[in-house]
Amino acid sequence: MALSTSGTMSELGLLDTGGILRQSWVSPERTSSGLGWEQAYVSTQRERPYQATFDAAPTHLLILHLGGPVTVRRRTGRSMRTQRIPAGGIFLHPAGRALDVELQGGLDTVHLYLADSVLQGAHGQGGTVELAEELGSSDPLIEQLVLALDGVVRRPEPSARTYVDHLVGTLAAQLARAHSAGRPVAPDRASSGLTSRQLVSARELMETRMSEPLPVAELASATGLSASQFSRQFRASTGKSPHQFLLQLRLDHARRLLRTTTTPIADVAVRCGFSHQEHLTRVMRAKLGTTPAAFRRAG
Repeated sequence: MALSTSGTMSELGLLDTGGILRQSWVSPERTSSGLGWEQAYVSTQRERPYQATFDAAPTHLLILHLGGPVTVRRRTGRSMRTQRIPAGGIFLHPAGRALDVELQGGLDTVHLYLADSVLQGAHGQGGTVELAEELGSSDPLIEQLVLALDGVVRRPEPSARTYVDHLVGTLAAQLARAHSAGRPVAPDRASSGLTSRQLVSARELMETRMSEPLPVAELASATGLSASQFSRQFRASTGKSPHQFLLQLRLDHARRLLRTTTTPIADVAVRCGFSHQEHLTRVMRAKLGTTPAAFRRAG
């Protein structure tokens, strides 16, 4: 991030990123260029499949997948890690490290590049916070903050600057709290729940069949378990029944479509597995205290 002629910090831009957005396979739809944001740079685009290595950047990179699932490979140390990432999944890469990555399918994404100064300022615990390299993690708060920033880019207003700084500060605090390297790892619950592979298989089936009725027996079959075993172990792994989990996926997907598209609400409802618009409205009012139309307007 460079100093302006007046001595103040200038806005983050393409020169502060790792180079992905300057490639021919990326088609940006909108960016925060020209809005004067000093702490973050946001770009929303369509990416085609690619494999490339990028030099280290001075900013931390957070990619929110708007579509999926899609397979992504990245090098971590001397090993390559492969992950099939669903819509809402997060790709996180710390500042100061080269990036070796492969995207194996077309994908709509929001890239957020974060200045290290705001991350360290949000840490508030002394010492230096270092972000983890994450591939396909999930964080509903981070997802909503990124979508809110994209909403500001979509409809920029000079009066939104304080709001943007608040969003960026909250996002930085959440990254420092929940996505730092060396943070405690949750205990492995495979002994009482599903294995990681079984959980991924069940979620992928839910993602691909989101708009259709999906019996528990089919989910169980995908994991090699009986329906009763699957339901019990799924709850042990997620804290929710398969129905509750699928309903949450459908609601999350509906919120993404309402925020990022102009698709009619009735079509959003059907695409996300709700019986009709009124069904989606009832669920949103019960879960979020709002309606689809109000949620879209607020975005």
